[in-house]
Amino acid sequence: MTIELFIPCFIDQLYPDTAFNTVKVLEKAGCTVNYNPEQTCCGQPAFNAGFWDDAKAVGSKFLNDFKEDSIIVSPSASCTGMVRNYYNDLFTNTTSHNKCRNIQSNIYELSDFLVNILQVDYFGAELEGRAVYHDSCAGLRECKIKDEPRQLLSKVLGLELVDLKDNETCCGFGGTFAVKFDGISTAMAQQKVDNAIAAKADYIISTDASCLLHLQGYIDKNNLPIKTIHIADVLAHGWGNV
Repeated sequence: MTIELFIPCFIDQLYPDTAFNTVKVLEKAGCTVNYNPEQTCCGQPAFNAGFWDDAKAVGSKFLNDFKEDSIIVSPSASCTGMVRNYYNDLFTNTTSHNKCRNIQSNIYELSDFLVNILQVDYFGAELEGRAVYHDSCAGLRECKIKDEPRQLLSKVLGLELVDLKDNETCCGFGGTFAVKFDGISTAMAQQKVDNAIAAKADYIISTDASCLLHLQGYIDKNNLPIKTIHIADVLAHGWGNV
């Protein structure tokens, strides 16, 4: 299967290794991966901040950067959820209406695509340690992803996946929420990390780098014995030992 890859702007700028690992995983699953280097952002930051005209301009570029008849895969439930659910507010009854609907029906978050479309859940990955999985708000509520990441992680050799208390509770990032309400945001991150440490986890894993960025910031500031890792990085880990 040939797919188009959408790498969100913050992954492109802050977590490029996650982008490369996404390509490795998709290729190992048998996909031919096409990447348009002109792509930038889905428009979510502007949309969430209330600047809908700016979000529409960025979203229009997104629609032009991808083919409406291609499968689009992204290592971000947040950005996938933005396109699937909130482009309706920007492009309904516009000249982009039909193209938007076609793209909305063809975009998938990585774990959703691997498990439900390709029906592949084993990649020969190895990662020693104990981990919890964090259900991001976007993954759980906008992309309806819950079992898929856990199915993939259950096939990682050496990884013990344990339950996280209040795992469906927000981590506190929420884009500009973390800036406008930093005290509340930090307290929510603390609760999430404390629960992970209470579970004796070595890793917090998620489908959303934005959540992991927020949690890792709290971890680093407080020198805590745990780390965050994106599911794409887990699935691409340890192949040299297979």
